[in-house]
Amino acid sequence: MKIWLGKITGATFGLFSGGPFGIIIGMIVGHLFDQFIERNMLGVESSSARTNSDSAVQLQIQQIFFRTTFRVMGRIAKADGRVSNEEIEAAQHIMSQMGLNGDMRQQAIQFFTEGKDADFDLGPDLRRLKEVLTRQASLSQMFLEIQLSVAYSDGKLTLEERRILDRLCRDLGISAFQFEWIHSRVKAAMAGGWSSAQGGRSRGRQSRSAELATAYAVLGVKADISDADLKKEYRKLMSQHHPDKLVAKGLPAEMMKLAKEKTQEIQTAYDKIRQARKS
Repeated sequence: MKIWLGKITGATFGLFSGGPFGIIIGMIVGHLFDQFIERNMLGVESSSARTNSDSAVQLQIQQIFFRTTFRVMGRIAKADGRVSNEEIEAAQHIMSQMGLNGDMRQQAIQFFTEGKDADFDLGPDLRRLKEVLTRQASLSQMFLEIQLSVAYSDGKLTLEERRILDRLCRDLGISAFQFEWIHSRVKAAMAGGWSSAQGGRSRGRQSRSAELATAYAVLGVKADISDADLKKEYRKLMSQHHPDKLVAKGLPAEMMKLAKEKTQEIQTAYDKIRQARKS
């Protein structure tokens, strides 16, 4: 975008103040002024374009994440041939946690129903999700944690559910080691009745020693870990599950509450271990 205001104003002012020579000086000064304005306007336009582009990418990630979450959730729920009441409750509880109402809830139910159909191909969804989650390990981890929470909502992980999760990891590029680490953390939270995906259902009160063992498992660390390393792992987990960071990377805003409750699980586990170590 060319700006001429400075050159015109400078030339006019130069004509009346210094004749032909003044016109030349005025145009030079005006040209420098116009260049300054052009650079600043271009910077604003470029910044605006980048902002719009980033927003569009984030919206695309959110839509793909939302759609794929509920389709895969439906496939896992129907893995053993029937959808149990616990799995339905877990899916409904996640929808309620997300505050889904009206059209959004109906859309989630539709995606869940599509995923239950064994003939429905999840491949395209998983490929798109992998594309948008490149270098977004925290989002991949959150996605897998949600699916494992639904799989364990009836208290067990069936062979067919495990096969689906294995395929999920292959398609998303999640290593076997990473899966087992996330798996053990979610399994411990579900077995101990800590997970919000259980919709408030408790699996019984744990003894203090069992509760402490669960706390270590929820953090994914061994009981003999040093205080310094424990604090480091705790901070790492909290950062990976930070709701604002996840939303900025593309987690649907509706899922922010899920991330908050994950951080609460982590915080509770860390507090229990610290308290036990002090006593």
